[in-house]
Amino acid sequence: MSAPIAAVIDIGSNSIKLLVAQRTLDGGVAPLAVRSLDARISAGISAAEPRLTDEGIVRGLDAIRMLLEAAAPFAPVRTVLVATSAVRDAHNGAAFREHVQAATGHELRILTGDEEANLIGRGLTTDTALHGLQDFYVFDLGGGSLECLAFRARQIEQARSLQLGCVRLTERFVADPTRPLPPSAVAAIGAYTRDAFQHSGFTFSLPAEAVAVGTGGTVTTARAILAAHEGRTFESTPALVTVEQIHELLRWLGAMTLAERQQVGALPPARADIFPTALATLLATAELGRFRGFINSVHNLRYGVADEMLGAGTKQLSDES
Repeated sequence: MSAPIAAVIDIGSNSIKLLVAQRTLDGGVAPLAVRSLDARISAGISAAEPRLTDEGIVRGLDAIRMLLEAAAPFAPVRTVLVATSAVRDAHNGAAFREHVQAATGHELRILTGDEEANLIGRGLTTDTALHGLQDFYVFDLGGGSLECLAFRARQIEQARSLQLGCVRLTERFVADPTRPLPPSAVAAIGAYTRDAFQHSGFTFSLPAEAVAVGTGGTVTTARAILAAHEGRTFESTPALVTVEQIHELLRWLGAMTLAERQQVGALPPARADIFPTALATLLATAELGRFRGFINSVHNLRYGVADEMLGAGTKQLSDES
């Protein structure tokens, strides 16, 4: 009998993503289908009293329906919908959950910041390419938040969720996203990021040789742009995206107008307005941790939720945060 199949829909601030997966014989999580739709439900997230707009809710519900339809042919035994920063922080997040229930018949699980960070960490343990790492940091930069983890001997030692998402910081620091990103905005984003870390309690206390892993869309997109620029496939490029490469991408893309960025291969047009902000945030994080770059992994939150749903397999992680 074939292994059971599970479907995860991750409702993020910028995109809504699907993973259909099943357990492998060695206890891993094998993807059967992946898909991502840009919905940007988080517009207005930087407001003093953030609320999901009616337009954002409609976009979100449409995307969820499309992804449920995409998962249906696999006949998953379980389907779980999770939401992160945008819904968690919105004053009408509970109302959005009710809309999802009414529209799809599925209950929406709104993750706390600690739950999100720990599930991202759990997802990382399903990536066989990272099995040799013992002490390492993990950073998942989304539209609403930056999830930060520190693993010591492959156990979570720290987990923090910081409100440093690229949609949030673009709304706060970029006056006109259609124009080139001014150096003053880059400086302000860097200063705000450093201040957020200072007040978060997250420390860079692992051994000096510890590396940083980047699991969010920013590092994946940066790697995809570099691959397209070199005429290579994504899979054939090095997993490490260096600080120098991120600097060069920010210099190149930050000098463009939004219309010009939207023509760049492998940069989704819907993310072109927030991508320079995301790069500036990554650079400030790398500077704080003295990292030479970020090792890219796509095994993030969705894989952690799938691992949880599929039962015994990858070992449990500490809930310490």
